[in-house]
Amino acid sequence: MKSKKNLLEQLNNLPHFTKSTVYQLASQLGLKNSTVNTYISRFLKHKDILPLKNGLYISAKFFAGNKSDISYSFYLANILRTPSYVSSWTALQYYNLTTEAIRSITSITPKVTRGYETKAGKFSYQSINKNLFSDYALIKGKFNFYIASPSKALFDLLYFRTHQFRGIRLEDITKMVEELRIDIDELAEAERSKFYEKVKAYLHE
Repeated sequence: MKSKKNLLEQLNNLPHFTKSTVYQLASQLGLKNSTVNTYISRFLKHKDILPLKNGLYISAKFFAGNKSDISYSFYLANILRTPSYVSSWTALQYYNLTTEAIRSITSITPKVTRGYETKAGKFSYQSINKNLFSDYALIKGKFNFYIASPSKALFDLLYFRTHQFRGIRLEDITKMVEELRIDIDELAEAERSKFYEKVKAYLHE
């Protein structure tokens, strides 16, 4: 049982891990795969580890110590579905451009639309054309994560809210932003210009 405890201690130091990671760590402790499968089942049963999706996990101890850090949630959002970046309402709140209550972390991906409800929170992914999967940056810190620029976060929000700007004119955009109570005046002038340029370019494609 000491090997089981040692394995869990190693997992408790990881921000996330896959089943293959568990096998690799277990092999260093001289454990067989069949034994590891039993351990994983027990860890899950006792909620020592939490599933994010099939084959992807976090340790309950690591999560408890970092769940109040928004960068950890964004990091998990990136890991849960790759490639992806945090955007829309979630990113706008991160930039203090809205006070909208965020119930799930919204990300953009070139893959199919999907949602995950986990012990670590709700994560939703909106599918976008590969040509529009752009204008995001890597924020480095305790947990690194990809997030849309403020202008792209606003673009992505309206892109999906208007069903790809169908029937929308450029003059409608400012009113829509106001109705959504997004403080566009807080956007840096360069970002505001980028936002309108993106919308113009898309409407005239």
